[in-house]
Amino acid sequence: MFISHWIVAFFCFFLFFIFLCKVFYDAASSSTSRNKLPPSPSRFPVIGNLHQLGLYPHRSLQSLSKRCGPLMLIHLGSVPVLVVSSADAARKVMKDHDLIFSNRPKSSIAERLIYGSKDVAFAPYGEFWRQVRSICVLQLLSNKRVQSFQRIREEETSFMVEKIRQLCSSSSSINLSDIFVSLTNDIVCRAALGRKYGVGEEGKKFKSLLRDFVGLLGTFCVGDYIPWLAWINKFNGLNAKVEKVAKVFDEFLEGVVEEHWDRKKGERMHDGNTDENGSDFVDILLEIQSENGAGFQLETDVIKALILDVFAAGTDTTYSVLEWTMAELLRHPTILEKLQNEVRQVAGSKISPFGRVLTSFGVFFLATAKEKDNCRRSSESSLSGYKPLVHMANL
Repeated sequence: MFISHWIVAFFCFFLFFIFLCKVFYDAASSSTSRNKLPPSPSRFPVIGNLHQLGLYPHRSLQSLSKRCGPLMLIHLGSVPVLVVSSADAARKVMKDHDLIFSNRPKSSIAERLIYGSKDVAFAPYGEFWRQVRSICVLQLLSNKRVQSFQRIREEETSFMVEKIRQLCSSSSSINLSDIFVSLTNDIVCRAALGRKYGVGEEGKKFKSLLRDFVGLLGTFCVGDYIPWLAWINKFNGLNAKVEKVAKVFDEFLEGVVEEHWDRKKGERMHDGNTDENGSDFVDILLEIQSENGAGFQLETDVIKALILDVFAAGTDTTYSVLEWTMAELLRHPTILEKLQNEVRQVAGSKISPFGRVLTSFGVFFLATAKEKDNCRRSSESSLSGYKPLVHMANL
């Protein structure tokens, strides 16, 4: 009986606390109403609109935008977020007012994984960001540099096609997801690091590490949205996992940098998997560092952060698009057959085997992009929730 009274008392106190939070929240909201903020759905104290995102945030945001309009303000915990879901509004945000929205929201996970955000993707807009972006645009991703890696792309694409041909001849099942992952990893590794890291036991560990890294970048961190609940990450294992992946990746990249320095000094010969002709990204960055060609001191941590950007942006996104494209085509066999005929007509037999492979893939995916609307019109697509464009930024 005594315990039941304590339970009732605690429940009443909890309701009173929620009531006070609501009162203070309404007062704060009314004081900011004169700022003419965009429409906003009703929200709870503390968590804001987090409860409304659900398992598929893009679909939830689309549903909310139908009620609130193309410009909508939501609150993820204590973080105000502007959601843009029309082409005209997106053009104004990303073209007319791009400087205001140029920064990404701060991420504590990215801070720890990418050396304090010393990269292009997460660095705040400013002089440092302009300098490292200039290195990427002019040195790493220039048209001449991209063309210099054509042999790598040709060879890896040819290896992939041959692997699929062998699996077909042996009547084995084909896991296209794994094949696309290997293709993108091998191309990026050879272009960025100079050799493959996806072979054998070493390759399994590297792919697992890269998968954990990309997964953590997209993990929800409660402390980023409700700061006073950041202690939860110590108990759910998130902090420990982030520190482990950051440490292992740092050791891996440190070994890569040392390997390139040794090779540069002539103390180590190329092995069989190394691309001897041409410089990879690490070679270029080390040369800029030694010659001070960037106009500022290029630290080793910045080099490692830029390499992480290459992997995060060049692997997961690429094979996800390839995987999604093939899934959509398999769901629409008529369009698949149409694309196959177009590839055969364009590629033909008048060009080299490497060129034929690349032309086939190029035509295939360009035609797929043109036909994707037909795919969605022909049946009710499971990806229909992707319609709105969402742009999020701290206000």
